[in-house]
Amino acid sequence: MTDHLPWLPWLRSFEAAARRLNFTLAGEELGLTQAAISQQVKALEQALGKSLFRRGRRGVELTSEGAAYLPHVQAAFASLSQTTGELFGGTAGTEISLITPASFGALWLAPRLPAFTTALPGVALAISTMTAPGDYAAASADLEIRFGAGQWPGLQTHRLTTEYMTPLCAPSLDAANWSELPLLTVRGAREMWHDWFRMAGMTVRLRRFHSFDTFAVALEAAKAGAGVLLGSRPLVDAAIRKGELLRLSSLDLPSPNGHFLGYRAGEALSPAARAAVDWLLREAAQTADHPAV
Repeated sequence: MTDHLPWLPWLRSFEAAARRLNFTLAGEELGLTQAAISQQVKALEQALGKSLFRRGRRGVELTSEGAAYLPHVQAAFASLSQTTGELFGGTAGTEISLITPASFGALWLAPRLPAFTTALPGVALAISTMTAPGDYAAASADLEIRFGAGQWPGLQTHRLTTEYMTPLCAPSLDAANWSELPLLTVRGAREMWHDWFRMAGMTVRLRRFHSFDTFAVALEAAKAGAGVLLGSRPLVDAAIRKGELLRLSSLDLPSPNGHFLGYRAGEALSPAARAAVDWLLREAAQTADHPAV
């Protein structure tokens, strides 16, 4: 029965590389070098007698055979992980602590928790939200979600989102004359109205600004019709799809920031924490960096 079963590490490297379409990122995820990922993928291709990736100057793409193979490999890993947990208690009845910005927890993570429970029924998340950078040290959580450029001392990080900023307002407001409406701004890294106007070639005129210290509260104010918000995608995409907010321009300002999943570098993750990390990375990979809405 195992005559045609490829070596498990080859499949693991293929799955990570295919999911991320980047051998370097796959290596960081699995604790391997880019060269090791490339060698294992080549070995798998030789064993199968088919090319799984097209390699070019701009990166790699899945071939039709690779795209067809990927969901079966992922399903096999998911089934094996769940069965192992159920039979041997690797993740059964385990609680994982996680700290996250409130906006990410409410807008990205919370809607996905039913799927998380289905995929990892034995893992419970103890979720805390941060209000200041010092909260991360105080919480000492197993896993952390951080917003920024991805570099924090002592943390191994994986990107979950890439942020784009777009102007939004409630349907009840006069979207045709939105330049007359108050602007809503979030203090800190998302205070980027001047950057957006400069990109759009628009002259900034002084207007009333309502400012907020958290994006989640600013978003609720925008839904209520308080003014125009420079919204963070993909966090606002669900509100756009539901018709709660209207996009006022097709121009999205790329931000250098995003949300990153982190854990202490050099420390082995528990089986439950590793399962949670794998699930979060798979879920993030299903959302394009800049999805159309």
